[in-house]
Amino acid sequence: MKYDEIDKKLLEELAEDGRLSYVELAEKVELSRVAVKDRIQNLKKKGIIEKFTVVINSEKFGKQVSAFFEVDVEPKQLQTVAQNLADNQSVASIYQMTGPSTLHMHVLVKDFKMLEIFINKELYSVEGITRVDSSIILKRFKSRTGFKL
Repeated sequence: MKYDEIDKKLLEELAEDGRLSYVELAEKVELSRVAVKDRIQNLKKKGIIEKFTVVINSEKFGKQVSAFFEVDVEPKQLQTVAQNLADNQSVASIYQMTGPSTLHMHVLVKDFKMLEIFINKELYSVEGITRVDSSIILKRFKSRTGFKL
């Protein structure tokens, strides 16, 4: 996908504060509000901007336990297992990784009891899952959505 330095500056500004108005963005890149709106619409149309969203602090919203999982799955069951886990409200993100059909997953739950229930109900009892390894986050030093330009 092609984009120029102005598009890059717009993306950097939006990555820092997705609520900036077209007027505020126009001032930062020295273009008109209409030109900025057109550029942002074009970035959305090209798929460079996937969506605008809000980042919620999971701890302050009652999700006190954050854990990462490595889940090995039988190859024939991979797509089904991955989709079922992706549909689960506790799963924040899930990726297929290189290796023996491994899924890497981030889970957010209310407390350790809910983590135990998640592990027993959503992982240990699922056909096709052959191994589960977990790590609980003690402290977050950095977290970001998307990537830095």
